[in-house]
Amino acid sequence: MSGARFFDTHRTWEDWGGMLLGLLIALSPWLNGDVNHGFGSLSLPGLAMINTAIVGILIIGLSQLEYVALRRWEEVCEIALAIWLIMSPYVFGYSTDGMLRFWHAALGGAVLLLAALKLWQDWDLSDRELAQHGQ
Repeated sequence: MSGARFFDTHRTWEDWGGMLLGLLIALSPWLNGDVNHGFGSLSLPGLAMINTAIVGILIIGLSQLEYVALRRWEEVCEIALAIWLIMSPYVFGYSTDGMLRFWHAALGGAVLLLAALKLWQDWDLSDRELAQHGQ
């Protein structure tokens, strides 16, 4: 039963995992090799790449913020960003192009699951207990 208790506490590796996922999201167009549209173009595919970079940077920033000053709203923002990343291929029109939509669905799903786990772990903590995170 000790394995089930492992998920009861918000651990710092989860914040580092969030930072890594944010980095993968920000770099996903280049890692995927699907970089046929640059940042200079404000066409829809160019906006999709800018969106991906912004979402990744925001997730990195929120994960770093959780590492030093844990608050519940940070996980809620990560959940919202994960849902936005999953919806992005349909909003920006690249849902039929290559593997990038699969990357965004998988990475968005991973961020969503990790943020939901962290929110569940922090739900019953007092503000004082949240402030002691990572110390």
